[in-house]
Amino acid sequence: MTEAELELIEELRRQNPKAQWLTLQRYGKGIFAQVARLVPGKEDAEEVYQDVFVKAFTHIGQYDEARSSLRTWLSRIAYNAAVDRLRHQRQAVLYFEDREGKADALSDQEVDETLGHTNAETVQLIRAALKHLPPEERAIITMFYYEEMSLKEIAYITGSIPTTVASKLSRTRKKLCRIIKMLQS
Repeated sequence: MTEAELELIEELRRQNPKAQWLTLQRYGKGIFAQVARLVPGKEDAEEVYQDVFVKAFTHIGQYDEARSSLRTWLSRIAYNAAVDRLRHQRQAVLYFEDREGKADALSDQEVDETLGHTNAETVQLIRAALKHLPPEERAIITMFYYEEMSLKEIAYITGSIPTTVASKLSRTRKKLCRIIKMLQS
């Protein structure tokens, strides 16, 4: 961690408005993108985004720079706030469930071939397929691919361990591939 980051954290602990503004400038766009990929509806995403920074600034004393970067800590707060919002929404949402185990039967090579092409059609199919995943699975996929976080960072954010995240990521990628194949047919 750089000297500037340590100084920013110390100023945040002092509740310095300039440090809070700088934190919003530095991390706000990425945190909003993370929340918006999980929470449908712009107004709901904006509300969760605001809650993230209110919680972060209120509880900055609990931040431990030895455990994670400030960005990762903010992402953890965002993940928890977004998942909580989704769990408490009143509208029922149906998610894809692979009862026949067809997703698990897909090879890693087949998944890589389906998800590896970054043309416009594939990107659109992935976005559509993500909507059919439960919030926790959608979060793991978006953190790994969109945010380019490591398994260790995702584990910290989700309160898990890296090997569990790797296993969930593998299963979710197969599920995502299966959803894409269904959307294509």
